Amino acid sequence: MARNELRVVAAVMQLGGKILICQRKKTDKHPLKWEFPGGKVEAEEEPRSALARELSEELAIAATIGSEIVRYEHQYAGRPPIVLIFFRVQQWTGEPTNVIFEQIRWSTPQKLPSFDFLEGDIDFVRRLARGEY
Repeated sequence: MARNELRVVAAVMQLGGKILICQRKKTDKHPLKWEFPGGKVEAEEEPRSALARELSEELAIAATIGSEIVRYEHQYAGRPPIVLIFFRVQQWTGEPTNVIFEQIRWSTPQKLPSFDFLEGDIDFVRRLARGEY
């Protein structure tokens, strides 16, 4: 990994055949876009630890981070590339609570492409909806 490479971790939280997705607030970067819960990996932090921290901060849960699903690089216009890392999360303590988002919602994988996701998530969402992951 390059020293200043930005890594972003995201959780695919599954419960009863549905996946938790979150909508950014109107005042955030990429306002009202949908995403998976997660966030930036801090310096000297491991991706799984970063995701557990982010889920605690964003949803007030203590999560067990499962297997890595996929990682890939994405570049938003005018920004350095980021590495997106998606993990399965099927076990947690506490009820996911909306701490920082406009809204959170459980959706079947097949319906995910109908939401206005962040550009970096779109291909992943399509593959998830097709059952590739």
